[in-house]
Amino acid sequence: MAVPGSYDRTSAERTLSGVRAPVASRRKSMPVIEARALPMIAAVGSIEAYILASRGFSLLTQEVEFGLANRYRDDNDLDAARQLILSHLRLVISVARGYLGYGLPHADLIQEGNIGLMKAVQRFDPNRGVRLVSFAIHLIKAEIHEYALKNWRMLKVATTKAQRKLFFNLRSMKTSSRALSSTQTAEIAHLLNVKPEEVTEMDTRLSGHDLALEGDSHSDDGEPFAPIAYLADSSAEPLQVLEARALARLQDEGIQSALAGLDLRSRRIIEARWLMDEKPATLHQLAAEFGVSAERIRQVEATAMQKMRATLSTPAARAGSPNR
Repeated sequence: MAVPGSYDRTSAERTLSGVRAPVASRRKSMPVIEARALPMIAAVGSIEAYILASRGFSLLTQEVEFGLANRYRDDNDLDAARQLILSHLRLVISVARGYLGYGLPHADLIQEGNIGLMKAVQRFDPNRGVRLVSFAIHLIKAEIHEYALKNWRMLKVATTKAQRKLFFNLRSMKTSSRALSSTQTAEIAHLLNVKPEEVTEMDTRLSGHDLALEGDSHSDDGEPFAPIAYLADSSAEPLQVLEARALARLQDEGIQSALAGLDLRSRRIIEARWLMDEKPATLHQLAAEFGVSAERIRQVEATAMQKMRATLSTPAARAGSPNR
């Protein structure tokens, strides 16, 4: 039989699991708890001592709880709000303990849960006939959920409603640490009313880990493989991009200048043999075009190439290239 003023933790959590916190609230300043109001907690220095001290605050009967809530709502009595909060600290600790599997500090989880408890006291309406514990657990879990989603990884892993549902349920529904099979994926998707591809995506996210940008890890040959070692792209540096563009422009101008020093036949042969975007012309094709032998075309080509090299290797051309 339940003790008057206590709450059934199992039934409360079962009834309220997965329910988001209400958004409507009375516009009233959040109750402020001064340091002198917590003589037992202010002197302790560890989470274990805090938990032990929270058990020293007695639970409230329904009559006392509703009376305090009316005093705070009607008269803005902060001492009444303080008593409501202190009497429910053990509830926050109990709820926060269920989220330790996410690797987050227990003290931080309790702190976020306490924020939800204070919001619940601020919005609590005793005239509805519902105990504060049944209402507060909504906001306590909502605050802890938000904290877990924001701090579990460097990047937020759940942004949509379906992803949030998967984040808090998928790991407990998996039977092993291995990747989900197609049958398991379909079953979980059906139970949670989400798409199978969303289940697969969240399973991949949960199985991954944050990787330090800079690390001491090295491969077998001694080369570092932390992301900082290969993220940089030197080819995209502005200075090198400008140098490449300037070199391409100067080379194009140099080639045009060298071609301008050739006679028409030599220029035609060089362009057809070396500067064609498509398939270059053969010696025999050019020989048929000019009515000479292929050997003569080869000789003209060799002479024209020598002239162009001489033009491109002049001091003025060398000075114009940034890599010379």
